Amino acid sequence: MNIKTAFTLCFTLLFIGTSCSHRLIGTWNVKNYERITPGSQGMSVQNIGTISFNKNGTGTKKLDYALLGFSSIDQTPFNWSSTKNYLTIEDENSEFSKTWIFIENKNKIQKWQSTDGNNQVQTLVLKKE
Repeated sequence: MNIKTAFTLCFTLLFIGTSCSHRLIGTWNVKNYERITPGSQGMSVQNIGTISFNKNGTGTKKLDYALLGFSSIDQTPFNWSSTKNYLTIEDENSEFSKTWIFIENKNKIQKWQSTDGNNQVQTLVLKKE
């Protein structure tokens, strides 16, 4: 393998490894948050706030919503990391602190899913405007 081919291959792998996380940088509007338990009717709320991702792997949530009569305000900082298929959000005592699967991962729209270990599937739809 010549040096030009090796350089091109390394650059391509670096770009592929970081391109997904660069899509996340910035502030996203949370257009939809849904919880579904198999065999039950799902619950959904719209336009519940924003999630911001910084280049250094930190971010902030500014969320305010109510499900089943329980209000939740989540305005906390978090740490995050991502791969091609997954996003992990880490902070204390947040419903959103977990590993999410990218269902859709585009520059202006994100759709993620995760489970809570109790057969409940959570879906987030985010849009950048």
